Amino acid sequence: QVQLVESGGGLVQPGGSLRLSCAASGSIFSIADMSWYRQAPGKQRELVATITSGGYRNYADSVKGRFTISRDYAKNTVYLQMNSLKPEDTAVYYCNAQVQPQRVGKQYDYWGQGTQVTVSS
Repeated sequence: QVQLVESGGGLVQPGGSLRLSCAASGSIFSIADMSWYRQAPGKQRELVATITSGGYRNYADSVKGRFTISRDYAKNTVYLQMNSLKPEDTAVYYCNAQVQPQRVGKQYDYWGQGTQVTVSS
C-alpha cells in the first residue's frame, strides 16, 4: 500500500506565502509524475502543477509566476511553494502521485487526504 501525507496548509493574508509538502511512503518502486490539484467550494478539482520524473514542470495559467513545484527524489516528496497568494487561491489542495509499486507491474494513481489553504484578510 502507498500513502501520501500532505502538510503545510493554513490561513494566510493576501500577498503572503505558504509551502505545501507531500511525502509518499509504502510499497514504492518508482514514481513518475507528482502533481498538486486543488478544489474550491462548488468547483471542480483542477490541476495546479505537475513535475515529471525527469524534472519537467507544468503549471496552470492562473498560478504561473507565483507557484513553484519541486521534488526531492530521494525522499519521494513533492513541494509547492506558493507566493503572492490571492483569495481565489483558497481551496483544498491535494497531492497526486503516479506510483509503480513493484519492479514489474502497473502504475497506479494515489491521492493525499488534502490540506486546506485559506487566503483572507
